[in-house]
Amino acid sequence: MAAVVEQEVKAFLDGWPAEAESLRGWFVRFYEELRAMAGVQLQFVARPGVSYSLRPRHLRQSGRQLFAIVDVIDDDPAARWLSICFYGDMITDPEGRGELIPGGLGGEDGYCFDFSEEEAALGNYLLARLAEAAASAAA
Repeated sequence: MAAVVEQEVKAFLDGWPAEAESLRGWFVRFYEELRAMAGVQLQFVARPGVSYSLRPRHLRQSGRQLFAIVDVIDDDPAARWLSICFYGDMITDPEGRGELIPGGLGGEDGYCFDFSEEEAALGNYLLARLAEAAASAAA
C-alpha cells in the first residue's frame, strides 16, 4: 500500500503547476514527515478540480479512520492552497492559529489551518501539530 501511495503522490507532484510552486515544497515536507512517522499509514485521495488529500492513520488508532487531513485545494490550480485539519481533541492550538470547525471533520469538531503562502513559522507550527495528532492517535 505504501508503494501505491508513493507512486500516486509522485505522479501528483510531477504534474504540479508552476504557478503554485511555492506551496509544493511545504506539501512535500508534510508528506515526508507523515511518511517517516512510525506506525502511520497514508492514504492519498485525488479529486481533481476539488482537492488532493493525504490522510494519515496510526495503526493503533481506533474509532477514527484518520488523525489529520492535508488537503491541496485544487479549485483553481494556479492559486492552490493547503488546508490542514485535525480533530479538535487530538491537538492543542496554543497560538490560536486554527479555525474551529464545529462538526466539520467527520461530524466532529475540528481545527483547520489554511496555508496559502510560504510561511516557515506556520509550516513549522503545523509540523508540530501533525506530530501531536499522531501521538494522540497512537495513545
